Amino acid sequence: MPPAVYILGLAVFALGTSEFMLSGILPAIADDMDVTIPQAGLLISAFAIGMVVGAPLLAVATLRLPRRTTLIALISVFGLGQVAGALAPTYAVLFASRIVSALACAGFWAVGAAVAIAMVPVTQRARAMAVMIGGLSIANVLGVPAGAFLGDGLGWRAAFWAVGVASAIALVGVVTLIPRIPLPAQRPRPRRELAIYRDRQVWLSITVTALAAGGVFCAFSYLSPLLTDVAGLDEGWVPTVLALFGVGALVGTTVGGRVADAHLFGVLLSGIAASTVFLAALALLGGFAVAAVVLSFLLGFSAFYTAPALNARMFNVAGAAPTLAGATTTAAFNLGNTGGPWLGGTVIDAGLGYPATAWAGAAMTVTAIGATAASLRLHRGPATKLVASSGPKDLNSPPQDAPSASAAPPR
Repeated sequence: MPPAVYILGLAVFALGTSEFMLSGILPAIADDMDVTIPQAGLLISAFAIGMVVGAPLLAVATLRLPRRTTLIALISVFGLGQVAGALAPTYAVLFASRIVSALACAGFWAVGAAVAIAMVPVTQRARAMAVMIGGLSIANVLGVPAGAFLGDGLGWRAAFWAVGVASAIALVGVVTLIPRIPLPAQRPRPRRELAIYRDRQVWLSITVTALAAGGVFCAFSYLSPLLTDVAGLDEGWVPTVLALFGVGALVGTTVGGRVADAHLFGVLLSGIAASTVFLAALALLGGFAVAAVVLSFLLGFSAFYTAPALNARMFNVAGAAPTLAGATTTAAFNLGNTGGPWLGGTVIDAGLGYPATAWAGAAMTVTAIGATAASLRLHRGPATKLVASSGPKDLNSPPQDAPSASAAPPR
């Protein structure tokens, strides 16, 4: 595996840490910026909105640009966004820095995946993608709790500075180790790829992904105040619990990736149903410290257990548009990461308390189960037609020249 692929994984570690670390430092940001915790939670939604808009937009906009130059520009902008966040004098400036960082993050994901695949033989594409996914998983295991630890000891701005340093290291690696990748001989045709959005199955996949992710992050975004104000844990426990969520995510991605190819809809239905049960349990038992800690691990597992199957399903129904398939999944996940925290903040503002965010999340995942069942029924129906005519006809076969379910990025 070329060292450059690991540099991309390091960059993804920085991206993922920045995206998810706010869940551990929301109270500190709210106090410093003199805003409510739900208002601080909108910073998570701002990043997710940037990802929703940026993933497909930059995937298409950078099709004809040099890949290496594009990566350098995007990781530079992302790093500067972290510096701007660390220095932000007001909530508005911090909010704007999150949107700019998210746009750069989305573009780096879209281009970085293409570069990783281009640098290895066809037989090693899945491994190359797995390295990038590993960066995101390690961000959940180490980066997010480390951000919470720094925020608790040195202030929330220290977490932004740390991600800025990681971005600078990744930038040096990209400049020195990423080779020049020649543009494809046949230029992609954006108009043809946009045709995937005429397929009902594509929209069902977007719906399932957004609701499944949004349901979990509706509660996860406010996990820190739930642990301290409801479960009665000391603030020092927050980084540990966030690390447990990350460990659950890493285990869930590994297990889900191994079985999703053979049982795609089985993984989707069982995983989303498990998230629903765990969210309901968190709402009921969140006042007990042990239950809250255990359920945090289980939620990480169930949320990321379904991620490979969600990615694989999109490639199955949109195989004729490889440029937009991955970007669309990324946008769908972050659509959920936008709606979930917003719904959770609305519930808190209504005076229903932090445990109610888990009930709201469970309502989203129940709806996701219904959308999954509708997609399965449509798939089994007569003369099911996929826009991805060049993709596989078998449900459990990954599309040609696309990563398998085990290699699909859990984004």
